[in-house]
Amino acid sequence: MTTVLNRLTADDDLFLKLHDLYGTALVNQLAWRFDERLDPVVLNRFHAHLAHGFLSRRVMTTSVPFARPWWVNATTAEPLALQDEPVPDTEVLDWFFAQSAVSFDPVSGRLWRLSAAPTTSGGTLLSLVTSHVGADGGAVLYAVGDALERLDKRETPDITTSSGRLVGALPASGLLRSHIADGLGQLRAAALSLRAAFAARNVQEPERSPRPAEPRLPLPDRYSAADLVVEVDAAEWNSVAKAHDGTANGLMVGVAVGILGRSGRILDGSAVRVDIPHSMRGVDDPRGNATTGLPIAVPYRKGELTDLRQVRTAIKQAAHAYADPATTPALQHLQPIQQMLPRFVLGYFSRTAKAPECLCTNLGETGQGVATIAGVRARSVLMRPVVCTGDPELFRRVEIGLNLSWSSDGDIVTLAITGADPDRFPTREALRDYVTDEFEAWGLRPRFWQ
Repeated sequence: MTTVLNRLTADDDLFLKLHDLYGTALVNQLAWRFDERLDPVVLNRFHAHLAHGFLSRRVMTTSVPFARPWWVNATTAEPLALQDEPVPDTEVLDWFFAQSAVSFDPVSGRLWRLSAAPTTSGGTLLSLVTSHVGADGGAVLYAVGDALERLDKRETPDITTSSGRLVGALPASGLLRSHIADGLGQLRAAALSLRAAFAARNVQEPERSPRPAEPRLPLPDRYSAADLVVEVDAAEWNSVAKAHDGTANGLMVGVAVGILGRSGRILDGSAVRVDIPHSMRGVDDPRGNATTGLPIAVPYRKGELTDLRQVRTAIKQAAHAYADPATTPALQHLQPIQQMLPRFVLGYFSRTAKAPECLCTNLGETGQGVATIAGVRARSVLMRPVVCTGDPELFRRVEIGLNLSWSSDGDIVTLAITGADPDRFPTREALRDYVTDEFEAWGLRPRFWQ
């Protein structure tokens, strides 16, 4: 009998190889903002449940040709970081960003960090930063939800009865047979992927907008992407979307395209490629990453609002196309071959790899399932990708643009906005000016976190 292992997915593998090339450059952050103080004892118990749960995993590798690495439960974790010094309410964003400055290690299992700090107004800031190697947004919410449920039930931290049971233990026997079977399976998958890619060779994805070479600002050697968190009344957001024959999700896309246009990142008459993450996670799904991206093309016209009806149609068409292998772009079929590529080959191809020019993530109200910790409800919960500080030349080369992450509790819409083009968004203040102007054009009244 072949031992069943929780093998790394193609996305897990890609993020692992990128981690080896660039270190901890991109992480996800789940952030809570409480008006009350949280008990350190509660936070320590919460941390212990996370350390025995779905996030607690480490990578195991084999020398068997073409056999994929696999996940096992981690035996170590970053310790809980409790800060004694209160954070001024005008420095909340800076504190959250500072928590992303951590070096993760997939081999040892250090793939997440929980940190907390009091605020001068009597509240608490709580941050969970996770490596994309081991978890996408859905995995983080699942792991946290399970940990909080066990915390409320006063259960003992335990891998075998929590979400940690899905990660996988190190088997006592059968490893070699499992690896040989997986290697052969990968060869078969590669052959099938080539056939599928050839069949889909004429399927086209939306193209990227060329990044203008100018202006090229004089910047320091290290650049931090501009980041903002904006709140809008949900009734106002939904009313504006409806007035323009769109959806709440479409309005996020429309706002993003408008901000990019105002910054000069895209030119009048261009079509912006917008990537929209779509979760493929099922019940008791052991995968760290189980998300696909739906790319759409959205026209930009200077001085005009984005056509939300057109956005809604484009999203429906993309979802329909990606549900059928025959209309899925060829590159998507080649993931088994991607996993076979050694790191130095991926490093060669990564020199021309591009980051999303516009990434729009809609979490809906899923964040509300993790908003309450031991009976204390957060004032705000958000999840966002954090682009870590780096050489501005790297940001220019990968042509990264704008990231938006949307969530709501039914009363308030919270948007995390990150502008990572160093020549269009050199500072948070520059990004804020574009956001303010774009929101005003839609008739939205933003409230900014400090």
